Amino acid sequence: MERTISEPDWKVFRQLQPIALDRFCQRVLAEVGRLAADTGKGSHERYLAVFKLMERRDEELAHAFNDMRRSTAFQQLASICFHSLLADEEFARFSPETRQAVEVFLELWRG
Repeated sequence: MERTISEPDWKVFRQLQPIALDRFCQRVLAEVGRLAADTGKGSHERYLAVFKLMERRDEELAHAFNDMRRSTAFQQLASICFHSLLADEEFARFSPETRQAVEVFLELWRG
């Protein structure tokens, strides 16, 4: 297995990364909306719930999307897949080698 992503797969990754980022942000905003709208809790409780959610999601976002480099693309792509941010057809655009490398990360993370 190569240590860095191939040039063709890097190009695909760069095309799909903004799409996955947008999906991630949409999902987080929907979660924030649900937490903020929970009238069964007080304003401060809702604020704290939103704050804690944003802290967790910010770490996830950083792991998957910050500082895109070819040397970390496998890990970032695996993180994107771990969060189910790509459709099967989108993931299938990558070479078998890249898909295999991503699956190795996913297996490790899932235990």
